[in-house]
Amino acid sequence: MSTVIEQEAPAGVAGGRERPAYKVTGARVLRSEWAKLWSLRSTWITLGLALVFVIAFGLISLAHYKSALDGGGHLDPDLKTATAADLSLFGVNFGQLALGVLGVLVTAGEYSTGMIRSTLAAVPKRLPVLWSKAAVYGVVAFVVALVGVFAAFVFGHGIVSGTPAAVSLSDPGVVRALFGAALYLALVGVIAVSLGALLRSVAGGISVLVASLMLIPGLADLLPSSWRDDVTQVLPSNAGGSMFAVHHAAGTLSPGTGLLVLLGWTVLALAGAAYRLMRTDA
Repeated sequence: MSTVIEQEAPAGVAGGRERPAYKVTGARVLRSEWAKLWSLRSTWITLGLALVFVIAFGLISLAHYKSALDGGGHLDPDLKTATAADLSLFGVNFGQLALGVLGVLVTAGEYSTGMIRSTLAAVPKRLPVLWSKAAVYGVVAFVVALVGVFAAFVFGHGIVSGTPAAVSLSDPGVVRALFGAALYLALVGVIAVSLGALLRSVAGGISVLVASLMLIPGLADLLPSSWRDDVTQVLPSNAGGSMFAVHHAAGTLSPGTGLLVLLGWTVLALAGAAYRLMRTDA
């Protein structure tokens, strides 16, 4: 009589085959963050709203200019020198809010649900998570913004055809302004991701973002005139505005300098988020 002895498979072996050892790599962390971003319904809704804001408000601005011009109404001083590119980018001010809110949710949302603990357990070094979130969302925001600004200009430049504001893509500064607007919105998204990771609060991150982009520039006008201009032009929203201005106005930053200033704010926000991520527990 023979005896059959079944040996228990060693740990890590299933069905006699050894399980593959998965390593945490930058590419895998990126794919993970990409999958998490698109798994949320809020992503689709908010990106759709951002696209609608950029296009719709751009077209409304162009239609308002055309209506005021045809009706013989009074044009604001800014509108008298505006081009179709300037008018079509009016929606950027509204699109930045939608993209900024979603950027905060990308990071702060995980802290509010506790999912960040699982994420950091899978990626113990932590910083690749932050870099991947910022990179993925920055690219997505740039693509959405680029589609929006070009759509607003292409669909809307015919509205002001035959007026002093009429320009085409071949005119100097137009394509640069459209790409500058898309890059500005992408960097706003990265700053929002950083604020969400730094503050770990959806309400706090959105509040700081809105204050930085909309409230502080208005309050800066109360500063003494001797150094007001030096302060206001380096604020994130004003530096970004110089990136997508078709014509460089006196007293404002050049597009290249505005980009460098905004990149500085972005690096500062990322550095603060990285410091807290490494120094404190989730």
